[in-house]
Amino acid sequence: MTAATATIIAPDAPVERIALSVPDIGEHEQRFVDEAFAGNWIGPLGPNLDAFERELAARVGAGKALAVSSGTAGLHLALRCLGVGSEDRVFCSSLTFAASVNPIRYLGAEPVFVDSDPDTWCMSPRALERALQAAQRKGRLPKVVLVVNLYGQSADFRAIESLCGSYGVPIVEDAAESLGATFEARASGTIGRIGVYSFNGNKIITTGGGGAIVSDDVALVDRARHLATQAREARPEYHHLEVGYNYRMSNVQAGIGRGQLRVLDARIAARRGVFDRYRKLLAHIPEITWMPEAPFGQSSRWLSVATLTSGGAATRDALLASLDGAGIEARHVWKPMHRQPVFEAYDYIPHEVGFSVSDRLYGTGFCLPSSSSLTEAQQHRVVHAIDAALAP
Repeated sequence: MTAATATIIAPDAPVERIALSVPDIGEHEQRFVDEAFAGNWIGPLGPNLDAFERELAARVGAGKALAVSSGTAGLHLALRCLGVGSEDRVFCSSLTFAASVNPIRYLGAEPVFVDSDPDTWCMSPRALERALQAAQRKGRLPKVVLVVNLYGQSADFRAIESLCGSYGVPIVEDAAESLGATFEARASGTIGRIGVYSFNGNKIITTGGGGAIVSDDVALVDRARHLATQAREARPEYHHLEVGYNYRMSNVQAGIGRGQLRVLDARIAARRGVFDRYRKLLAHIPEITWMPEAPFGQSSRWLSVATLTSGGAATRDALLASLDGAGIEARHVWKPMHRQPVFEAYDYIPHEVGFSVSDRLYGTGFCLPSSSSLTEAQQHRVVHAIDAALAP
């Protein structure tokens, strides 16, 4: 074969990596961002921001909303507005990301970690009841109970509201992962005294970062707004009576959020579809048990999450390593906060004495790629990789 007729064979193209959860931008966002640029509303105030707060409150059925720089900032504001300080304790879900707990420590308060319920994976009412009973005996009831709606599912608020109401303790709802989910007829994030959402890039909808707080207590939201804008007093000169924060969302980010709100239902339907396909395509592997959906509402299925019923952590870790080698991002279930070195000195109340649900879920659980833009071809590739990894 001559040089003129030789066929040049290119090396194999790299396999495209499948990410865990990526932004899914549609056709509406650009218009609102263009309006922000056209009007020179680039800073932390503007018409998109005002409209986004109104539209978000209307979407979830809350009295008022405040858009902020992150979900963490929203939790910090919520706790401060409820009077949490250095002498207080806050009961908090243990199975969560550290951002749920860090604001407790920002305020110098003491977290007490509460285990998960096996039927929801969210805060265990049984553990919470024991924790409240013990706290009352010691005369140290918590200032707040911070409930995390995990992986897109609301906690059992019928039981949790009843418990907290009987002890006079307000609920802060960390709905960072569950915008669009429901508890009975109510939107996730609107059950507690204050609810907090995240619009980080990996969430169901995004503003490229950012978050929001919602509440029916308009005065609380107004108080949070004051603190989020450096606590500047309404006077001609710059005048401050207390320490505030630079926590407002930008008008450009809010424009992205307005566009994303318009496709929230479609994004939830897509993620629920991803979860349902995994469950169907992997039904032949009995060792895989999927995160349950509680009968009292609908999960947004932010992430598709499961556990392995045999083989323990070693098998799960081998599965994750195999998926990583195949160019697929999959992750552990959250490492419980009571096992984090930075928080290990604080109390932990398990679901039952001697049995920790969150430790079991962490030891055997894994999260699969769940983007609303995940194609069926990509999902089949994930399934085939799981088959290969778990083959006997």
